[in-house]
This record gives sequence, C-alpha cells and structure tokens, in this order.
Amino acid sequence: MAFDRSYFETQYASYERQNPPRKMAFYRRLAEAAAADCANPRILDIGCAFGFFLSTLGSRWERFGIDASEYAITRARERVPDARFAVTTSSELVFSAPFDVITAFDVLEHIPAPDEVLERIAAALRPRAGFLFVVPVYDGLTGPVIRHLDRDPTHLHKRERDFWLEMAGARFRIVDWWGIYRYLLPGGFYCHLVTRSFRRHTPAIACFARLP
Repeated sequence: MAFDRSYFETQYASYERQNPPRKMAFYRRLAEAAAADCANPRILDIGCAFGFFLSTLGSRWERFGIDASEYAITRARERVPDARFAVTTSSELVFSAPFDVITAFDVLEHIPAPDEVLERIAAALRPRAGFLFVVPVYDGLTGPVIRHLDRDPTHLHKRERDFWLEMAGARFRIVDWWGIYRYLLPGGFYCHLVTRSFRRHTPAIACFARLP
C-alpha cells in the first residue's frame, strides 16, 4: 500500500488531532533526556510524517527526517524548513551518521524486517547515544480491544510488548519504558496518558534505550 495522500486521509483523517502538542511535548522530553550531554545534538526521526515532532525541537538541534511518503515529506518541509528531509524507506537511512538520537514513533510495526532496521539504527548512532521508539501492542487487558479497533492494513506486526522490548534489548540497553493509553475520543479530544504503573496493560508503549 502506498503511503500517499489517500492513505493519510483514509487511515488517519484526524492526524493532527491525534498528535496534539502535549503528545509531542512528551516525545521532546524523551529526546532531551537522550541528548542531555550534547551541546548540538544530531537527531534522525524515522517515519517523520508531517514533521510535527521535529518542529518542537529548538535551534540547538540538527534535525533530519525520513519517510516513505513523498506526500508526508512535502508537508514536513513546509512545516520545518530548516530541517533536512528525504523520501526513503526505513532500511535506507541515507543521511550520514553518526547521530546522537534516533527516533521511530509508530514506525516499527510497519516495517517488514524490524530486526534488520534496529541493526542499521545501532550502526548509525554514536557510542552511548539514544534510541527512542513507540509501538502499538496487542497483549494485556487492552489487547483484544486494540486488535478490534486497528484497521490499518500496513500494521505488519501486531505483537506483544515483550516482543519489542526483547528485540530492542538484544542491541541496546533499555533505560526505561512506559505504557501509553491513547485514543481519539468523541468530540475531538485526544487522550494521551503515559503510565509506568499500568504499562503492562496499555495499547502502546514508549521505550528509551541507549547503545551499551
């Protein structure tokens, strides 16, 4: 399936409401923590879509974004003109390494071979650099509901949270991870609640990892 304009309008017609400022602020805090020791960190956002996340980062960041969608990259360039973008698959990182932070928010579940992509990400990071990712998960108390609600045909991996944590843990040191309750409610309000206490029963997880 092509990630063109029709894909976003069909699968994510409320894309902007599903990515409100408070959600992007959580992502930004993770990135800031991952790059705490860097004066001018280089960050690569894999699957950057319309550039919402990269637009939240300050001028000290050297920002790069890639996405398989030419439509999304066109929108991202308009939103963040001082960042560098490229249309490419996640298996072709294209921009020169190394990076201080690499992010993949709601991306890995779309990739045919995520383990190979994690190898490429590890190779593109500086020593002790940070890798941040968010994925939907289909186990725990919310698992059956998420399977029922998920209509995206490009979600290739409808897996449990330990699948992703173990895959990441084989290549990185996991610093921390959280559960995320998220859903676009009637009336247009987007719920985005991050929790550590109930992270085993949320419809998505966020993970902060580093190279050993």
